[in-house]
Amino acid sequence: MPVAAVTTEPFHTSLRKKPLPAGRPREWYVSHNRRLKAMRLAIALLDTGVYAPSSAGNARIRAAAARLAIHPPSDTTCRMVRALIRDGR
Repeated sequence: MPVAAVTTEPFHTSLRKKPLPAGRPREWYVSHNRRLKAMRLAIALLDTGVYAPSSAGNARIRAAAARLAIHPPSDTTCRMVRALIRDGR
């Protein structure tokens, strides 16, 4: 019986992390990272059954961040998470 080879390479090269482009204003990097964090949190909440923005309060979003070992999001990031949940329906 053949054994599957274990590899640490991603399936697609597009899944590899790439460095952010240099030379952008600091605000661009801050907003980029905030959007990534909001998307990760929105996906985690959707996976746990939170489908309505009204049921995604700041406390629930911050609890999800703690479960994912992400720094607690700001109020602005929490609003972005609710907007992503609302738009994703």
